[in-house]
Amino acid sequence: MNKTLPQGARFARMSSIVAVTALSLGLAACDKAQEPPTAGQRLDSAIQKTDQAAEDAKIKAEQALQATENKLDQGAAKAESAAKDAGESIKNAANSAASLADDASITARISAELAKDPDLSAIKIDVDTKDGAVRLSGPAPSEAAKERASTLAKSVEGVTSVQNELVVGKS
Repeated sequence: MNKTLPQGARFARMSSIVAVTALSLGLAACDKAQEPPTAGQRLDSAIQKTDQAAEDAKIKAEQALQATENKLDQGAAKAESAAKDAGESIKNAANSAASLADDASITARISAELAKDPDLSAIKIDVDTKDGAVRLSGPAPSEAAKERASTLAKSVEGVTSVQNELVVGKS
């Protein structure tokens, strides 16, 4: 049958057959690309996904660790500051207690000295002491007794000043 067709028509027909064949092979190749992946390909894909997930988890763990370290550092700084403040408070309280004890001791020693004086012993003289500063108040039988009370108070160790508010002549 090909012998009856002219040469140009045979060539055109032959070209069409080759083109259709090439097209068929190309389509068949495309169908193969859509075939399900092999077990090895699936395994490779799973390993790749696992590696990526592990890397993501590592990054998140490092970030969480850094955040925890930052919080611990802040907590340690706060604890150190609180300990320092507590130490200062204890020191201040101890100093204050020592000062109160010293003031009470000064007051007691001045009262004892006043009780030894015959003109002042029978009279109620209030002695107040704060940080070594003494204030005398109440009655005094005479100006000389008032001055003696100041002198006696000043003679006690630890006294820094004496404010004499004794009133002469009132009992």
